[in-house]
Amino acid sequence: MPSVGPMELVVILALALIILGPKRLPEAGRSLGKGLREFKEGLRTDRDEDDERAALKSE
Repeated sequence: MPSVGPMELVVILALALIILGPKRLPEAGRSLGKGLREFKEGLRTDRDEDDERAALKSE
């Protein structure tokens, strides 16, 4: 998996600023953060449910 260095991050942020503008950029960042949090929570919930099922099957 390719890594993203500091120069690539600068280019990505500059493009986001140009495309979205300074007023919509914070809103986009919040939305992205919220989406990532929900995604991680969903993965965690699924893993916990799988662990519970495996424990019930082994009993």
